[in-house]
Amino acid sequence: MIRVLVADDQELVRTGLTMILSAQPDIEVVGQAVDGLEAVELARRLRPDVCLFDIRMPGMDGIAATRELAGPQVEDPLAIVVITTFDEDEYVHGALKAGARGFLLKGAGTDLLVQAIHAAANGDALIAPNITARLLAAFSDTRLGRPPVQPLEPLTTREEEILRTVAQGRTNSEIATDLHISLSTVKTHLTSIMTKLNARNRVELVMWAYETHRVHR
Repeated sequence: MIRVLVADDQELVRTGLTMILSAQPDIEVVGQAVDGLEAVELARRLRPDVCLFDIRMPGMDGIAATRELAGPQVEDPLAIVVITTFDEDEYVHGALKAGARGFLLKGAGTDLLVQAIHAAANGDALIAPNITARLLAAFSDTRLGRPPVQPLEPLTTREEEILRTVAQGRTNSEIATDLHISLSTVKTHLTSIMTKLNARNRVELVMWAYETHRVHR
């Protein structure tokens, strides 16, 4: 079972998300929070597999809560998916830089929501297709002149190929099929890429790919 914590200040939305997730055979909602402060407290106490956070909440918003639980300074980060009604660049940028593994709009639908929860639980990342390319491409424009991180060692030709497919939103299984390699080989390459870039998850790999213009708008 994937244990999920839901945080949203609107009771109707919180209840609706809980009902949708609880209806899945392999998902259990283990807690609900009405704001970011309660979300952080519950998350630290319950250690859920995935946290589903709204961005705009009183007391502490979803981005700040994400940073507390999954930011660069956190030794054992939790998997967090951010969900919001606001399709605005700064929210996505803030959430993903804070350590979120997924970003969805509330109108994304049940299937995409469930996919995002599964992806986060498996260490992957899912960002709603209707915002992925435009918003991730924008990362290269929001760096305020700071140069992208340089890899500790140059990426191999195969690693560059896999990085581009990850940035295009392909899953590990799809990459394995497309490149005619095993799933374990894909994972080995991803681990190597993350080590070279000092990245913690796929989202950071995607951001770096856009920042270094390995993929384009």
